[in-house]
Amino acid sequence: MTGPAAMTADDLRAQGWHMVEGTGFISHIGPLWERTVDGNYEYALLTEDKHHNRRNVVQGGVVMTIADRTCGMTARYVTGHPAMVTVQFDTQFIDAAKIGELMISRPRVVRATRSLIFMHTEITAADRCIATASGVFRIFNERPAA
Repeated sequence: MTGPAAMTADDLRAQGWHMVEGTGFISHIGPLWERTVDGNYEYALLTEDKHHNRRNVVQGGVVMTIADRTCGMTARYVTGHPAMVTVQFDTQFIDAAKIGELMISRPRVVRATRSLIFMHTEITAADRCIATASGVFRIFNERPAA
């Protein structure tokens, strides 16, 4: 993408974003960027050609992956529990993100119990709501090795 909407890694750094280290599947999607604004976590993905579907917009699976990953990351940060697993995740697609747009996820905790944390996020691109998602994550309490 060219023109004023095109962003670079340097633009993101100048806006306070820093790259999140990712391994495994997420490394194929990313890089993922992170920052905090007024104590709230925000995550971004600068969409590229590798994210397109047959309609030449961002593939829905990319949107779902970012929503799940960012809700899980925020849940870990907020609770201090490093081990969680997604037990349920619902996504509502509202609009399509264009290739080259910056997608931003702003997850928040809805409720936390001793074993579950309920999360919600809204994914935007160019100030348009692309999707909303809600997830439930199971907290694993680490046990010392026997």
